[in-house]
Amino acid sequence: MTTITKVSRREFLKVTGVAGTGLVLGFHLPLAGCAHNEVSASTDGFMPNAWLHIDPDGEVTLWVHRPDMGQGPRTSLPMILADELEVEWPKFKRQQADASTLYGSQTSGGSSSVRTSWAPLRAAGATARAMLIAAAASEWGVDPGTCRASQSKVVHEPSGRTLGYGELAEKAAALSVPDDPHLKDPEDFCYIGKPLPQLDHPARVEGKATVGLDVKVPGMLYACVARCPVYGGSVESYDEAAAKAVDGVRDVVEVETGVAVVADSTWAAMKGRQALNCQFDPGPNADLSSASIVRLFDERQRQRGIATRDDGDPDAALASAARRLEAVYEVPYLSHAPLEPMNCTADVREDRCEIWAPTQAPQWAHRAVAETLGLPLESIALHVTFSGGGFGRRLMPDFVVEAVHVSKAVGAPVKVVWTREDDMHHDWYRPASRHLMSGGLDASGRVVAWKHRVVAPSIAAVLSGANEQQAAGEATTGAANLPYVIPNIRVDYCMASTAVPVGYWRSVYNSQTPFPNECFLDELAHAAGKDPYEFRTELLQDQPRHRGVLELAAQKAGWGEPLPASRYRGLAVHYCFRSYVAEVAEVSVNDDGTVKVHRVVAAVDCGIVVNPDNLAAQVEGGIVLGLTAALKGAITIEGGRVVQSNFHDYPLLTIDEMPKVEVHIVPSSEAPTGIGEPGLPPIAPAVANAIFAATGTRIRRLPIRPEDLRRA
Repeated sequence: MTTITKVSRREFLKVTGVAGTGLVLGFHLPLAGCAHNEVSASTDGFMPNAWLHIDPDGEVTLWVHRPDMGQGPRTSLPMILADELEVEWPKFKRQQADASTLYGSQTSGGSSSVRTSWAPLRAAGATARAMLIAAAASEWGVDPGTCRASQSKVVHEPSGRTLGYGELAEKAAALSVPDDPHLKDPEDFCYIGKPLPQLDHPARVEGKATVGLDVKVPGMLYACVARCPVYGGSVESYDEAAAKAVDGVRDVVEVETGVAVVADSTWAAMKGRQALNCQFDPGPNADLSSASIVRLFDERQRQRGIATRDDGDPDAALASAARRLEAVYEVPYLSHAPLEPMNCTADVREDRCEIWAPTQAPQWAHRAVAETLGLPLESIALHVTFSGGGFGRRLMPDFVVEAVHVSKAVGAPVKVVWTREDDMHHDWYRPASRHLMSGGLDASGRVVAWKHRVVAPSIAAVLSGANEQQAAGEATTGAANLPYVIPNIRVDYCMASTAVPVGYWRSVYNSQTPFPNECFLDELAHAAGKDPYEFRTELLQDQPRHRGVLELAAQKAGWGEPLPASRYRGLAVHYCFRSYVAEVAEVSVNDDGTVKVHRVVAAVDCGIVVNPDNLAAQVEGGIVLGLTAALKGAITIEGGRVVQSNFHDYPLLTIDEMPKVEVHIVPSSEAPTGIGEPGLPPIAPAVANAIFAATGTRIRRLPIRPEDLRRA
């Protein structure tokens, strides 16, 4: 249930810093997102944590609590509120909320922004609408039932009289908040379900949207930090005089992460860091390499894992199966590689701190800074900027805390800028993993047994010290909830953590587990002599929403119909973040082993769709990133450090390599679920399955290498 309350002008000014009269409503947005970013509810009674303001001039303002990395909460969340409130679109002011415990979870992650805000925003809009109608009815001395709200006005239907929201704001503010305002019926939505363009697109295209790198404050200096490239290493020596001799360099200071060169410009800071000639002690991880990590996986996979699903007796079922299959699948470490590298501007004073950061998790960074400086949260202002991509990297507070250390050391506002190489070498990487698959078929080709062992580092172990038992559930996400009707299933986990820092990458472990799931299922279908699509539909008899997206994707892709010469199809389906996505990939393989993805057809069931245009953009973006990972992405380790450094050796998908993408939506009356991440997981297995159809070669290791497919 969503609680709505009126807010005093004094409280409104205190929280938002905006003076104003009119109608102000506070409402509670529930806690959601990554566990590290949740905040505690007030113990002093109800405290509203999101704000709606209608001023006497009729201007409506919503404080948007989630950061925007391009995924669109600054459009989709106002769409929900504006629809219930009957505000004229787009005559609606949006204010980006600073980090605060008053906003529930502010984390942009877990595909949660629309899902967790849907009910509160609708309730807030409906409440304000009811109060404005009641105020107008009182003004006219009529029954509120004869009035309706439309386009920022209240209309008295019998007489045609109208009053604008601004004219009614003060009177509405004096009324009691209704307990159970009527929500609109879906057929009456005016914005929800419409393909509206993102409101921030013009500012982004014109270069007016302020991302972190654009921030400028009076007296600001610039810094680059020399960090040890080997995990766990430390600074051994550096030439401070040589760095200070560079024109524009102001200072050289040691901080926890390395040595910062502070200058009048980013270029001077970069040149000063180069002159610093910093030498490092590599520490205990100098021998860490991709080869040693493979050996660790070899060792760990032989130990019994922690079971997260154990149905029936898969060992006995395998022993008696008419046909048994085994396969090993592998995926590498991946970097986030957002186009805007990490950066943060911080201004630390004796008793306060002000920060401008392109963070995905404002409250996590807020708390980390408070702990670093020993200051109360109220003394720290963290302003959230736009960011040029995040994909999970900007959940981590490390780049914010580093800027705070540098600013404190020099006693001035400082923007710390990372280069692309810094970003690549000091990421929190998507974990590498190995998947040991076993399956059994009976004489009729029915799957009777399924075993899946996940061997991988644990994000939870790195970020919160979780042990193997505690980490198993997270690391087998997307594997333990296998939707297919198989009587005997075991999924378990063997933790294989290393010194390589791992973190959240778009769709997290769902970026890994669907690859072995959906490819191995195709292997079983082939062994059973059955069509991969029909094989799945038989096994999804109890999963109507899985079947719904699979059937729609297959139909729109023309599954079973003839294709142009040398083109082949593969498909995959996956559930994550409470949404269902199926994808059919159409590919060809050249004689030199290079793969061309010509077309991808996606079908999505994510409940009620707020903005179909944004949904399509998010699915397309997930497919771009998923294809980049499937065809190109791999982070390798040598001498305790990352080998790759920039886009020349960690390439991205280029525009000429982008397939045609079609996105189809399964109609639904269910509440909205996630969409920022679910489009990514099915693409790698769909492409791999199409490659098998084209070549007869099974892809069990990512990225897909031309040498594995090159014809003699």
